[in-house]
Amino acid sequence: MNIRKNDNVLVIAGNDIGKQGKVLKVFPERGRVIIEGVNIIKRHQRPTQKNPQGGILQKEGSINSTNVMIVCPKCNNASRVGRKRIREADSKVSKFMRVCKNCGDMF
Repeated sequence: MNIRKNDNVLVIAGNDIGKQGKVLKVFPERGRVIIEGVNIIKRHQRPTQKNPQGGILQKEGSINSTNVMIVCPKCNNASRVGRKRIREADSKVSKFMRVCKNCGDMF
């Protein structure tokens, strides 16, 4: 999964199509993400010591990661993401960077 926490993403499928938001949490084992302001659900809360009034709370629900695309910080468009191997000059360790398929910028 190429989506990480704090990425800016665009919803491309579902009830919230066209909305943009920041990724709050990623569940890679389930393939789901929680995005700020997207897929708002209502949760009935029983009164507790922390919340003595109880009531109906609204919070973000998770959506499938295949329903979102990363917004490139450089070209500011939703794009597919590739991977590029970056090798340090003096070390044998290489790491993978994410690459925008539209503009080729690494992020």
